[in-house]
Amino acid sequence: MLFAPPEVAHAHALRPDFFAGDPVAVARALLGGRLVRVLPDGTVLAARIVETEGYDCPRDPSCHVIARLPGAAAAMGGEPGRVYFHFAYRQALLNVTCRPVGVQASILIRAAEPLLGEERMRELRPVKRSIELSNGPAKLVTALGLTPALAGQPIDTPAFYIVPGEALPESAVETTARVGLRRGAELPWRFVIRGNPWVSTGKPSAGTYETGLNPP
Repeated sequence: MLFAPPEVAHAHALRPDFFAGDPVAVARALLGGRLVRVLPDGTVLAARIVETEGYDCPRDPSCHVIARLPGAAAAMGGEPGRVYFHFAYRQALLNVTCRPVGVQASILIRAAEPLLGEERMRELRPVKRSIELSNGPAKLVTALGLTPALAGQPIDTPAFYIVPGEALPESAVETTARVGLRRGAELPWRFVIRGNPWVSTGKPSAGTYETGLNPP
């Protein structure tokens, strides 16, 4: 469906209710999915999701920072399947909200492999090597032309949506602790496609776990 006309691909997009459950399980399930961005001029960009993290505030010590960020608690606790930009060092990072309204939870999409529209991505994010286009959470936001206007929008609008990929076996996935955390550092809630060169260079906050969706 990736190279079908946008309206055809959009018909197969993940709907917001896909994100209503456990964000850790959703983060794992999203690996291999296709981010599709249709720019205002009709240009279609697409990238394969190769790295994700789950954030589940009711059981996640790392969420202590949410209370200090204006508007973050309300945005993260909104309806499931909404685009949510978390800002780190003044850079926007792409999240999608999870769980029912009132529960602060999301998945962070950390890296993606360009599949379609790389030339336009290079205009949006000039780099010398294609590997630098989207091998990090802030990088992919820029390369895909994701703007603040998408914040709060459902994840299945014609301008931006996710087409599911083929299910990946456990042997193709590496599970680790998340990146850059002090609290909740040991939780194995980061998922990457094993051996994919577009996975970010961020170092897990704690040891690596090969399988499992729950902390040891």
